[in-house]
Amino acid sequence: MLADLSVNYVDLELRNPVVISPAGVTGTVRRMKKAEEAGCGAIVVKTLFEDEVTRRSPTPRFRVLGDRAGARDSFVLYSYEQASPFSPERYASEITRAKRELGIPVMASIGCMTDEGWRSYARLVEDAGADAVELNVSCPHAKVILEEGDVSRHMCDATSLVKEEISIPIVPKMTPQASNPLSMALELQGAGADGVVMFNRFTGLDIDIETEAPVMHGAFAGHGGPWSLHYVLRWLIATSPRVGIPIASSGGIWNGEDAAKAILAGATVTEICSVVVVQGYSAIERIIRQLGEFMDHKGYSGLDEFRGNACDRLLATEEVDRRQTVRAVLDPDLCSSCGLCERICIYDAISSSGRTFRVKSSCQGCGLCVELCPEGAISLVPLKGKGRRKGQGL
Repeated sequence: MLADLSVNYVDLELRNPVVISPAGVTGTVRRMKKAEEAGCGAIVVKTLFEDEVTRRSPTPRFRVLGDRAGARDSFVLYSYEQASPFSPERYASEITRAKRELGIPVMASIGCMTDEGWRSYARLVEDAGADAVELNVSCPHAKVILEEGDVSRHMCDATSLVKEEISIPIVPKMTPQASNPLSMALELQGAGADGVVMFNRFTGLDIDIETEAPVMHGAFAGHGGPWSLHYVLRWLIATSPRVGIPIASSGGIWNGEDAAKAILAGATVTEICSVVVVQGYSAIERIIRQLGEFMDHKGYSGLDEFRGNACDRLLATEEVDRRQTVRAVLDPDLCSSCGLCERICIYDAISSSGRTFRVKSSCQGCGLCVELCPEGAISLVPLKGKGRRKGQGL
């Protein structure tokens, strides 16, 4: 690897942009060491909550929805893993020990319900030696579902309170379930945030149709996995050019390509969790290696050379070229005559005679048959000339 992956994040020097999110995988110094040995740039210690009942997570606390092998795009980690089991004093001692035994930045994570909780827990982790602190104001296991305005106000109030109390960097972790995360990020910046995390896990719910009740202890649960990446990218690219503080991308990172996409959308660092939970700490090394390979392939010597590059290439609705420029073609030698393309084409552009299928001139070039053909027998080819006029066939 030739590329330099080092990065400055909230005034902390990281050897690479892969940060491990607060979870069981960062719950003890022993686990933090595993993450460091796998090569991560920094860790965030599993969250300390003021609400003591959350310090004892029920069992079982994980379910895998979809592909149980954890394959990309078909995997959901449905979890009821809550706070660190430690008391505030034990949590602080774990941070102090981590700072003594690890050589990478160690960030704390706290979640409180009262003003005094925010103040005292913030002082606690700063005194323990934490390099920064994430504010978990958007836990998916929250007892009360707040209105969106209440969530934003609570996040800003907590940020302001903590900012007045301590001097280490403060990074609130945003909820993904807001109508305008850009507005929320700007408000948090105004409240004194040194950076933001986009995002916490989604609040999810699954229902057992036999018992007709929610699974996982009858409550909401965290709902994460690689499927969430595209939502995160959507808001990264809208937010990163507008704020003056670094953004940690969190949600959906599964490989080095995903990490590169987040940085192209403007992220300073990428936080990962679910992939480490289901694949082990070796996933960290793999993601870092793949990110370096991407940079070497593109000729980038540092992260700043491509951070945010995609932002200037996002087109407005009126700028999208709406001409039809392609149509589908079918290779009869590869076709298995399954008939899927004919069943799904809403334009009636696939005809069949016996076991022979062909694409008709009514093809709109939508591309769905290409994506779904199990044999890869269909492809898109350019239309001759300039393509159909805008709006044709709509």
